[in-house]
Amino acid sequence: MNSPALPLSAPLVDIDWVRAHLDNPQTVIIDCRFALNDSQAGRRAYEAGHLPGAFYLDLNQDLSSPVQAHGGRHPLPNLKQLVTTLEALGISSQPATQVVAYDATKGAFAARLWWLLRYLGHSQVTVLDGGLPAWQAADYPLEAQIPALPKTGQFTPQVQTHWTVDRNYILQHQVEPGIVLVDARSPERYRGEQEPIDPIAGALPNAVNQFWQTNLDEQGHFQSATVLKAQWQAIIEVDEPIFYCGSGVTACVNLLAQAHMGRPLPKLYVGGWSDWCSYESEP
Repeated sequence: MNSPALPLSAPLVDIDWVRAHLDNPQTVIIDCRFALNDSQAGRRAYEAGHLPGAFYLDLNQDLSSPVQAHGGRHPLPNLKQLVTTLEALGISSQPATQVVAYDATKGAFAARLWWLLRYLGHSQVTVLDGGLPAWQAADYPLEAQIPALPKTGQFTPQVQTHWTVDRNYILQHQVEPGIVLVDARSPERYRGEQEPIDPIAGALPNAVNQFWQTNLDEQGHFQSATVLKAQWQAIIEVDEPIFYCGSGVTACVNLLAQAHMGRPLPKLYVGGWSDWCSYESEP
């Protein structure tokens, strides 16, 4: 089986590449499965069966910090604590450990880990295209055994602080020429017709909608770069798009799509609608 040598900085990787590198000590596979309506579902699914050697990171416990009055439902994690977690999984900056993230929901949660590692300056991270469903469709092996922790890594973060914005930044800049707010949520949530999670329905003023799932086909694989460029044409021509969603999670799928197209990553409003509406007294 032919597969490129490590390190791999492409945003997406296929199941054959991952299978060929399961035993490579410089590869760390991380299961990111999660369910917003059942915070323990992902861990239960991981314990029932996961890619061989994969570790588990939880969206709430590992990839976010505790919820406050403002800041959204999934604030960025404490970066010092996240670095400690990554090092415990054997992830190092130099030489760079190859990280592969996957989930079972079209990259919705794996993309969060992918973005966080990129945010910390680690480019050797990729998302398994098609996720666990693609792996299972090929009848590739799963295991229930929890792997032993490897030798502790040495991770030196280089935080890309200019990649994120907050509510104040948007209030100050949203009407400037060349700036567009891009909402990754479903069209129904964007239009305020339904809101299953946050207390108020709606969207940021003057935002446009680019539903994160339109980046993928019916099988959960990412569309080709050519198809994506056609879908994103009106937005990628803007000088400064700012991405957001409900809480900075599925917006990362839109960010992953930009990397797949070979484009620079736009800024992310991590708090998203859940932060924005926390300041509103009415819809």
